Amino acid sequence: MKRRKFIALISGAVAFPLDKARAQAYPSRAVTFVVPFAPGGPTDTIARIVAEGMRSSLGQPTVVENVTGAGGSVGTARVARAEPDGYTVAIGNWGSHVANGAIYSLSYDLLADFTPVSLLPAEPLGIVAKKAVPADNLKDFIAWLKANPNKALCANSGVGGPSHVGGLLFAKLSGTQFQPVPYRGAAPAFQDVLAGRVDMMITGPSVALAHARAGNVKMFAVAAASRLIAAPEIPSADEAGLPGFYARVWHGMWVPRSTPMAVVNRLNASVRETLAQPEIRTRFTEFFLEVPPAEQQTPEALGAFQKAEIDKWWPIIKEANVKPE
Repeated sequence: MKRRKFIALISGAVAFPLDKARAQAYPSRAVTFVVPFAPGGPTDTIARIVAEGMRSSLGQPTVVENVTGAGGSVGTARVARAEPDGYTVAIGNWGSHVANGAIYSLSYDLLADFTPVSLLPAEPLGIVAKKAVPADNLKDFIAWLKANPNKALCANSGVGGPSHVGGLLFAKLSGTQFQPVPYRGAAPAFQDVLAGRVDMMITGPSVALAHARAGNVKMFAVAAASRLIAAPEIPSADEAGLPGFYARVWHGMWVPRSTPMAVVNRLNASVRETLAQPEIRTRFTEFFLEVPPAEQQTPEALGAFQKAEIDKWWPIIKEANVKPE
């Protein structure tokens, strides 16, 4: 009888949920946040602000590691292959976790190989034109493009990037045609808009707003349903006359699939605590980044949103036959 009780006791110990056991000990060492882009860019900036904020609530050091290559797919693949213990976390964006699936042949599945943790701040894109364009609002600008099909030049930050694919959506919804001109980055692309060498660009307020306020370029709208907190003078796409033109560079946090949900929830709680801090929110506003509402910060919300973004953007990318540079 005693032997049976001993065996039952041992069996119960083995059956003790690993989820709960890991969560009770997590985290017990440094957590590494992998950014699949170079230091200094928007995703890297967000990662460092968030990681710094999470350090206190996690009670452990947080490390940001930049692993670049293939439009973000090298760093993302590293997280997909990592041990699912919560110590290797991906901080990616629309490009690494949506567009890449339609552009590259990936070694991982964007949905099946990751567990979402939380949506992070996003920057809506804007519709920008050179100063000399004969239009002062979005409706007149669209009319001008329609009157001059395939004559306008539209700069973008690179093939398959948000400004390029955002331009494809703009053309589709507005019924206009123009020539895309790819550059190696947003800065040189916008410089040619500023100089008047190209006619337009779909880009973020962080790139163009200061020049729009100075009167050096025209910014007709932000590609969102509402105005930016940091730029209330710029109308939304809905207000400006192109309803449904929503394009933003959003960011998120993921861990490898099979990561215990208790660990995922621990990370999520830390993210939510960080994003709720007034000083953190102020820092994001200074970069024209908007923090998602609390109800959009759950793992389930990020999973549903990412799937909806894939369903929205993959057909547009594939129809245009976008290929990696």
